[in-house]
Amino acid sequence: MNMTTPLVLTGVNVTLAPLELRHAEDLYEAGRFPDIWGLTQGRIQSLEDAKEYVSKALEQKNAFPFVIVEQKTQKAVGSTRFYDISIPNKSLEIGSTWLTPAMWRTSINTEAKYLLLKYCFETAGAIRVQLKTDSRNGRSQKAIERLGAVKEGVLRNHMILPDGYVRDTIYYSILDREWPAVKARLEGFLKSYID
Repeated sequence: MNMTTPLVLTGVNVTLAPLELRHAEDLYEAGRFPDIWGLTQGRIQSLEDAKEYVSKALEQKNAFPFVIVEQKTQKAVGSTRFYDISIPNKSLEIGSTWLTPAMWRTSINTEAKYLLLKYCFETAGAIRVQLKTDSRNGRSQKAIERLGAVKEGVLRNHMILPDGYVRDTIYYSILDREWPAVKARLEGFLKSYID
């Protein structure tokens, strides 16, 4: 598997660029909505929180964080990342994805996931991409299943969240042999946004 950095992925409506500290102000504006953080490990309530979020993301080992930039406004509207990258096993995870609520149920997340998955399977040579979510997060589960990812199972008592809640985590994956069908599905969704 070949992962090249720095990496910029550009689509019609969205650009995924390497996350940098200079994005903190936009991420504060995008992320200051409590609805985003109820079922996640992060929280952005102030500019300082946004700076800390970016710093922690940049310090994470074996990860590549992106800022999600809406093409029309050139503003950061969220973040995502590759992590748990295993070169020998040709696998990685896409996660820590969040968007400002104004971008929910738009083409932004679909196109971002399309660009990430296309890079993973067609450029990096991955054979497995996994995604996971809190078992309570029905919206995230629906979004992952909409991609065409296969539900693999639940890791019970998988992690303790900052508020002390012991989270069960649902795992999904997409394999290289499934990518052509997933790609066609996502391209169909993206075409419907344009038509």
